[in-house]
Amino acid sequence: VQLQASGGGLVQAGDSLRLSCEASGTFSRYVMGWFRRAPGKGHEFVAIISRSGANTEYASSVKGRFTISRDNTKNTVHLQVDSLKPEDTAVYYCIAGREWSASMRNRRSPGSYDYWGQGTQVTVSS
Repeated sequence: VQLQASGGGLVQAGDSLRLSCEASGTFSRYVMGWFRRAPGKGHEFVAIISRSGANTEYASSVKGRFTISRDNTKNTVHLQVDSLKPEDTAVYYCIAGREWSASMRNRRSPGSYDYWGQGTQVTVSS
């Protein structure tokens, strides 16, 4: 599956963005999600959503501010990011994986996902 992320930008603290990721292939077969990478840091788990959309999981740092959703009819996954903070500044990557692991550690590990998009930059100024 190929992933194309969009929607990033330069915003002020407290603003909102809607990140989108369009996928090719049999989209509904994949667990979808987002990771991010801030300058000088490794990939950080943000959120994932199950194949049907019934289950979601968020990093504690974004829970309550970010919302992940998917539309299997349009092969698209979205990440609504509200109440942005300067520490949310990062490149956001759309990801896809074949399974929803029973292990939370694995679900939040970048190595568990086979497919990565090119990333979209989110910069939040204070």
